[in-house]
Amino acid sequence: MKRSKIFAGVMGAFLSVVLCTVAVGQDKATAQEVVAKVREAASILSKTGDVAQFNQKQSPWVWKNTYIFVEDCDKKVMTAHPVHPELVGKDLTSIMDTRGKSLYPNPELFCKRVQERSRGIWSDYWWPKPGENEGSHKLSYHLSVQGTPYLVSAGIIP
Repeated sequence: MKRSKIFAGVMGAFLSVVLCTVAVGQDKATAQEVVAKVREAASILSKTGDVAQFNQKQSPWVWKNTYIFVEDCDKKVMTAHPVHPELVGKDLTSIMDTRGKSLYPNPELFCKRVQERSRGIWSDYWWPKPGENEGSHKLSYHLSVQGTPYLVSAGIIP
């Protein structure tokens, strides 16, 4: 009798850990979700030109553990960033990852690469997760917005 209670307690604890791990895993965006959301955002931005919607923390553009951000290739600045509003308006060449590497050492070349690839491109760098200061390896998907100078981007931390 006593062993069955111990076994039941251990199994209950084990199941709690497993279920919590599964629940946390579901809060991570997948690469497929990022691509779909970036394409949706680019489609809407090409029709509306409304960049302000991508600066809102409480919006459909911030989901799970990621968010949409927007770069302006004409002005070479970050145009929208819901998690780091201090980056909005900042020159792209001055945006550094947590290891001191410029994310856009040559914005013209970066923008051209993205604009030439209708399916978008992936880039990698070190960036803090929302709410953290320490950098994690991040992969971001970038897509050119038809008829505008904008790139729409979002990332995952693998």
